[in-house]
Amino acid sequence: MKKMKVLAIYAIAVLTVSSLKAQFSTGADLVSSYVWRGVPQDRGVVGNPSLGSPNIQPYVSFTTGALTIGSWASSSFIGNVKEVDLYATYVFSSSLALTVTDYNWGFNSSYFKYNKGSDHMFEATLAYTGAESFPLSATLNTFFAGADTLSTGKNAFSTYVELSYPLSANAKVFCGASLLKSVMVYNTSGLAITNIGVKVNKSIIISDKFSLPVYGILGANLSTKDAADVDKPSSLYFVAGITL
Repeated sequence: MKKMKVLAIYAIAVLTVSSLKAQFSTGADLVSSYVWRGVPQDRGVVGNPSLGSPNIQPYVSFTTGALTIGSWASSSFIGNVKEVDLYATYVFSSSLALTVTDYNWGFNSSYFKYNKGSDHMFEATLAYTGAESFPLSATLNTFFAGADTLSTGKNAFSTYVELSYPLSANAKVFCGASLLKSVMVYNTSGLAITNIGVKVNKSIIISDKFSLPVYGILGANLSTKDAADVDKPSSLYFVAGITL
């Protein structure tokens, strides 16, 4: 009887997903180093602690209507970065979307430990995409719960805003800043530009039926005063990536 109940629940779930006309998607990026909003996440290469190692960054997502639920992860080739994030995005229109992300960088305890002292940090992101006549895009990102705290133990509410504008069909400039004091996330004492640069995409033709999307990002973290300090992010970075 118990087995029949399990099969019935599974059948209902499959029928429900099918009726929603769900779309599943998966893929991965291979990057030369992992830099997030101007802050390197992997600085553990022996002999040069400011130099990151290549990372593989897979994702899987499920979309039904305006709602997308998914997971994104990153793992370095030398094992210094292990990150698995969960997210949900709701698209209100072609220009506005809201995302809630559950970040987990630490893995110092069970992944599903959500009580005080866990590794999880929760962020809300409001993304705006400009019209074709003026294609300026903007995102506002605020951590609202979890391990992002100040020395007092209170929530830091680390907030990052980024503007981007296309220069051509395959290139854009961007500028991002930390708006508040952020010890754990951006290493800033207040308003500071942490991520400014240019991103260029290119598709390498392999055959008539296959091309390989690649990109390069040249950026700088202007909040860094001493690039020799390994506890601070490098002031200039270059990342090359391949989308699989």
